[in-house]
Amino acid sequence: MSTALVILAAGKGTRMHSDTPKVLHPIAQTPMLVHAMRAGAVLSPERTVIVTGHGAEAVAKVAADEDDTAQIAVQEEQLGTAHAVAQARDALTGFEGDVVVLYGDTPFLQPDTLERMIAARTDNDLVILGFEAADPARYGRLVMNGNSLERIVEFKDASDQERAITFCNSGLLACDAKTLFSLIDAVENDNAAGEYYLTDVVEIARNRDLKVTAVACDEAQTLGVNSRVDLAAADAVFQANARAALLELGVTLMAPETVYLAADTVIGRDTVIEPNVVFGPGVTVESGATIRAFSHLEGCHVSRGAVVGPYARLRPGAELAENTRIGNFVEIKNAEIAEGAKVNHLSYIGDASVGAATNIGAGTITCNYDGVMKHRTTIGENVFIGSNTMLVAPVTLGDGAMTATGTVVTRDVEADALAVARAKQDNKPGYARKLFDMLKAKKARRDKGA
Repeated sequence: MSTALVILAAGKGTRMHSDTPKVLHPIAQTPMLVHAMRAGAVLSPERTVIVTGHGAEAVAKVAADEDDTAQIAVQEEQLGTAHAVAQARDALTGFEGDVVVLYGDTPFLQPDTLERMIAARTDNDLVILGFEAADPARYGRLVMNGNSLERIVEFKDASDQERAITFCNSGLLACDAKTLFSLIDAVENDNAAGEYYLTDVVEIARNRDLKVTAVACDEAQTLGVNSRVDLAAADAVFQANARAALLELGVTLMAPETVYLAADTVIGRDTVIEPNVVFGPGVTVESGATIRAFSHLEGCHVSRGAVVGPYARLRPGAELAENTRIGNFVEIKNAEIAEGAKVNHLSYIGDASVGAATNIGAGTITCNYDGVMKHRTTIGENVFIGSNTMLVAPVTLGDGAMTATGTVVTRDVEADALAVARAKQDNKPGYARKLFDMLKAKKARRDKGA
């Protein structure tokens, strides 16, 4: 049977104290909404509907960037979770499969949990996701009779016996589309908040003699984010899990607690990650590489045997081939560094191609920006770039070429040629002493006047 996702993402998140919609706050540098969408993608949904409200335009853009087939439904007034799901009705017109309702601020749901919910739909009309709470606190309790969910009891309405129940409601559910909207139509708002609660569909379904059950998952999967404190805690959970997964895969993390990972970071086995390394989005590091301390990587690819850092920065578009060396205080941006090439220290290589076995000396800069447009530098194989060379793009250096230290390259250098471009040095005898004497006298007059 086909499946549709309805992801509720309309909340403002008042306790976040932010102009940014709550679901767009990042965990591991990826918006919470995207985490939810990726979790639901395991079901290969026929349709995905994002219910937006506060910051609808920004939320819709993030959703489209992740899945350009996702449909947007706007909840103009936030009148409760049942009301939010109801806004997806038009987007699901003609859809006859199961609807899974997720929350955009619940980022840790695992694929196997969703698969078990769908499997439970085979024998049940409505499936609720529950969890065993270490501290049930004020969660709604799921009152079970065998495999049948009898009712959801809110804490304030629960008896002492019901409050002792630790099986709690996550708010997520799965149901046939036609049945779900029929149940929602019967939800009323006769409560103190005047809102339409999605949890009420359980009682309505039971009154219609429909079969209702609950599937259990780990409490950590249901962790919701409602404040900056929650956000920090959620990010810490993600990082701990991601680091543990890398260690299990054979990656060496010399100081795991200091390595920060993005949601899509990919690192191959036998790679060594030294302390205080930050991975931004879009990084792949192949097996056997070394990322040294205090380096920052984003939107780049590091091949087998490469060494990066310490204190290196790889920006989007950096492509390092096998056995390359990117050293301390080097920045690479939108550049391909071919096999065996070295950029060992204090250099900026941007919008460039560097050929195999080329050596880039300290203080080299590809001058790629003229204030309006970016220009490209092409450096061939086995080139030696002397220290403090300025390569004024667009410029090409042929295979085997060399630049003298302190050269400013403004035109192409043919293969095997040496480029030298320096101002003439002129030594003036005695001028240093005269200049210092003059400056010291000037400073003494200034200090006396003060």
